[in-house]
Amino acid sequence: MTRSQRPSIYFNVHLVSDSTGETLNAIQRAACAQFENVQPLEHNYYLVRSERQLERVMREIEAAPGVVWYTISDEALRGRLESFCREKRVPTLPVLDASIAMLSRHLGVSANQKVAGQHALDDDYFERMEAINFTLAHDDGQNVESLTGADVILLGVSRTSKTPTCVYLANRKVRAGNIPLVPGVPLPPHIEKMGDKGPMIVGLKISAERLVQIRRARLISLNQDEHTIYADEDAVRDEVTQANRLFQRNKWRTIDVSRRSVEETAAAILNLLNERRGHP
Repeated sequence: MTRSQRPSIYFNVHLVSDSTGETLNAIQRAACAQFENVQPLEHNYYLVRSERQLERVMREIEAAPGVVWYTISDEALRGRLESFCREKRVPTLPVLDASIAMLSRHLGVSANQKVAGQHALDDDYFERMEAINFTLAHDDGQNVESLTGADVILLGVSRTSKTPTCVYLANRKVRAGNIPLVPGVPLPPHIEKMGDKGPMIVGLKISAERLVQIRRARLISLNQDEHTIYADEDAVRDEVTQANRLFQRNKWRTIDVSRRSVEETAAAILNLLNERRGHP
């Protein structure tokens, strides 16, 4: 039996946070991705900041034993959770402890144990919110006239992950907009006239074969006929060719997203932005 033929292993993962749980989710998914045929059953508990909330969490853990990953700053609450899990023989992992301890040793100062400290309403937070608002207002070809205020503009045919990539970039304080390339519909004239001092324009390339797969899967998920021009091999190949010619004619930077995740595409764009700005 090959690895791909082995039955999947299902197990319970309890993610307990006194904040939004973003850190826990990211770490848990990155860790589980390293194991083939492993399917975590997520139980999420966010904003756990009281004894009453923790009681509910512990009842859930007892009902569905598995592993517990947590980020809780309050010493009393985390002490209760750890004691409970030891008693029930449930493995636990305080995911931030090692990182905080290393920084404390390096800096020579103690951590402040501040709940949700990464979400403080400071200048950084408001910059991120401003970028997110800009991105939502300039998604899928909206408000193209004001795209001159963008840091980056993504161009690509349908199903090249333009929107999720822009949202990811916005969470990194990048003002991103995107325009879909539709057969027979020209770009707004001012986009091709933007020079090096304007927003960075990036073309998202994709192989025709991969795009056909993605579009057919999309149509099937919507209970629509997959044999349409939208997913026709010849039509898609021509659409991709025209997009690539547009990118080449304008000498725009390009990224091949055929086998890239949104995170990988965004990371590549951030690198391009840093190079353009002269950052290391």
